Amino acid sequence: MRRTGNSANDLEEREKSKKVGSLRGLLPFLKPYRTLMVLAVLALITTAGLSLILPLAVRRVVDGFALEQANQLDQYFGAAIGIAALLAVGTGCRYYFVTRLGERVITDIRISIYNKMIGMSPQFFEGVMTGEVLSRITTDTTLILSVISSSVSIALRNLLIFLGGMALMLLTSVKLTSLVLLIVPAVIVPIIVLGRRVRVLSRVNQDCIAESSGNASETLLAVQTVQAFTHEVPSRKQFSNLTEQAYDAARKRIGVRAIMTVIVIFLVFSGVLGVLWMGARDVQADLMSPGALVQFVIYAVLVAGAVGALSEIWGELQRAAGATERLVELINAEDNIIDPTVTEALAQPVRGEISFDKVDFNYPSRPDMPALEAFDLTIKAGETVALVGPSGAGKSTVFQLVLRFFDPISGAVLFDGVDIRNINRDIFRKEMAYVPQDPVIFATSAMENIRFGRPDATDDEVIEAAMAAAAHEFLMKLPDGYQSFVGERGVMLSGGQKQRIAIARAILRDAPVLLLDEATSALDARSELAVQKAVETLSKDRTTLIVAHRLATVKQADRIIVLDEGRIVAQGSHAQLVKQGGLYAQLAKLQFTQ
Repeated sequence: MRRTGNSANDLEEREKSKKVGSLRGLLPFLKPYRTLMVLAVLALITTAGLSLILPLAVRRVVDGFALEQANQLDQYFGAAIGIAALLAVGTGCRYYFVTRLGERVITDIRISIYNKMIGMSPQFFEGVMTGEVLSRITTDTTLILSVISSSVSIALRNLLIFLGGMALMLLTSVKLTSLVLLIVPAVIVPIIVLGRRVRVLSRVNQDCIAESSGNASETLLAVQTVQAFTHEVPSRKQFSNLTEQAYDAARKRIGVRAIMTVIVIFLVFSGVLGVLWMGARDVQADLMSPGALVQFVIYAVLVAGAVGALSEIWGELQRAAGATERLVELINAEDNIIDPTVTEALAQPVRGEISFDKVDFNYPSRPDMPALEAFDLTIKAGETVALVGPSGAGKSTVFQLVLRFFDPISGAVLFDGVDIRNINRDIFRKEMAYVPQDPVIFATSAMENIRFGRPDATDDEVIEAAMAAAAHEFLMKLPDGYQSFVGERGVMLSGGQKQRIAIARAILRDAPVLLLDEATSALDARSELAVQKAVETLSKDRTTLIVAHRLATVKQADRIIVLDEGRIVAQGSHAQLVKQGGLYAQLAKLQFTQ
């Protein structure tokens, strides 16, 4: 799945090959609930059957007016009321089973999509907007819910009523039924022709909604930047345009469906009136009883209503088919980063040695811009290595490959001598603690944000990690201390505070490998010194890989690797590199002489 231009013409071409049969994609989610499906179908068949029996009782009642025995008429009325009661109970049961089934299936679909998406690599999200995925999980599943819990049930019920009603109409009067059948082709043609147009417009509408949702998500998450650059008016205009496009597609779809409904209902009820006129003449000629005519008219109305309902539901089913296609695309989306069928085991205890063997890599979105070229590097177990160099040199890319967010184009990344492509990702990632360049803070308490590093950690262990990350002091000053809510994406915290929480999270994880990507870039000098001491203490017993622009952070590293344009141009200690001259010496001069 990749975002491309969503023009109406492109979508129309795609829709020409799409049918309501796309709803078959829901079958895997329906199969576990066969019992509910059977109960729903039984209730549906029962209510449809009772609806067809009721006109027979009405016929008895109408013809019973001519009977002299009052008790017989009472029996007919009693039977009609009994049938109506059974119909009411059956309809209630049908609603309960079908609605419960729909809610259960949609819950499973949402969970399935989230479970799939949360495991997709960053490479997948280079081509898919997160807001679009969220729109599919909410908007499209809501649409499918209405279809499963309502439309499909109503469609099947009306189909049974249509077929049963036609059969009973034939038994009542072949002549009048033949007249009704002449109307059917005139009704079906607009359903087929206009239905195709409805399907195309439904897909356009859903895609526009997804795009506007993605746009809203992107700008609202960056609301401070939007406001700082006084970009509110352009942002409002862009969202308004996208939303208006969705409305325009919806308006066209509604218009086509309205026209289809007008045509179908007019033809159906005009035909019913014509048949009623013919039937009235037959009653006058004593060719059929008044009760039989009433019975036939009721069946005709039921059949006409069924056809009208099916014409409306057809559009809903087409919309749901489009939504199902998009959801199935997400569920079946293939990730380029996959775990091996049989994983290799890591030797215990894990040492934490990391090696790059002739690695070439470029990001899929930038195929002509190498991020790493012929990259060879071995980080020994327990060694602290710093990566420095100008922006775009490939420093953060090293972390992306170590965590296997991406795979190299050629060469290999080894962990304790094993190619990480031969190890399940969750196995080697559990041995790593990562502090990203942009710290991620969740909308929960400070305590739970730190505990994210190790969910089974005790409160005391969390506090100990916070102290090591120089976060304890400011956390205790929050209104509720460690239990204070920090807001969405940590909006209630400063950049330095968020970074210290992220570092505490990594410290709490207590993994053999520590990855620090610009981990102190947002800290003041005092906090940076405290964190540096904590990192020095922490790194003594584990492999530590540090990316930093600020060279003061990496002066104490065992080895400093200087990168430029994806290649290693120098390596050694701080003193050695300064003495050698070159890029590192230039960077050191700029930073330490200002």
